[in-house]
Amino acid sequence: MHTDDLSGARAHHPFSDLSPDCVLDALDSVGLRGDGRLLALNSYENRVYQVGIEDGAPLVAKFYRPARWSDAAILEEHAFTAELAEREIPVVPALALDGATLHHYQGFRFAVFARHGGRAPELGDPAVLEWTGRFIGRIHAVGALQPYTERPSLDIDTFGIEPRDYLLANGFIPPELLAAYTSVIDQALDGVRRCYERAGTVARLRLHGDCHGGNVLWTDAGPHFVDFDDSRMGPAVQDLWMMLSGERHEQVRQLADILAGYEDFSEFDPRQLYLVEALRTLRLIHYSAWLARRWDDPAFPVAFPWFNTQRYWQDRILELREQVALMDEPPLWPV
Repeated sequence: MHTDDLSGARAHHPFSDLSPDCVLDALDSVGLRGDGRLLALNSYENRVYQVGIEDGAPLVAKFYRPARWSDAAILEEHAFTAELAEREIPVVPALALDGATLHHYQGFRFAVFARHGGRAPELGDPAVLEWTGRFIGRIHAVGALQPYTERPSLDIDTFGIEPRDYLLANGFIPPELLAAYTSVIDQALDGVRRCYERAGTVARLRLHGDCHGGNVLWTDAGPHFVDFDDSRMGPAVQDLWMMLSGERHEQVRQLADILAGYEDFSEFDPRQLYLVEALRTLRLIHYSAWLARRWDDPAFPVAFPWFNTQRYWQDRILELREQVALMDEPPLWPV
């Protein structure tokens, strides 16, 4: 089982070289002179900073995790958010500087964004859910116009089988829990397959991909959507189910409110409701593997000290058992 040893390769993680001076010099290389104010924002996959700019409003600089996406995949996401912004959909696209949105400096790739403030949406308010649903519907109407070619799909292979195989092949599961974890994760993936079989052929489109309340900022003008870093192809319901919370009857009401706005702009295939718990299961599996893959980044053991403990994997086994049962329940409403 992997330990929390921070020596060796972990101490030389590429982000270790991303000093404040490097951040400011990178921005200077594209004509943006910082005034010395630098605030690290809450991001672990990438490194994101709010930067004070001389003679201008603060900007946000995102430095991409090395080797995660190809340049083409990053630019494909930039093109999608630019396409949304052109249609006055409230997203935050990368700024074009000297005709480019993706920049390179000392081995790092970065993009610059306008700073947009906001507060967490009141997801218990039906009007907020309907308003948010309208904009997700508009995002999906554009997302369905053409596919991604450089970014992967969200499916059982990419979010289930491959993450499971990574965890099992790299010694993250404690030996005494290995049999139980292997058994339950295989049961869970069988449940995901049954959900997809019940749903039948479901259209895939360009998604936000990580559309939860933390990536929706609210102002008096309504919502705006940030962080399309996980954008990929997948079923529309992926951008809806993460807005749901609470008991089943509460989720039914919330989904009705979201769809009341969503269907003003994009048709929703109700067969996708068979996928809600399947997608939740895949996200849980993928999340564990994401933490495991990032464990050589010194920021992760500090931010996630509970990961890879005995208790962590015991909880994951119980969680997946619950998901196995939930995937056999009827969808949120009759299909």
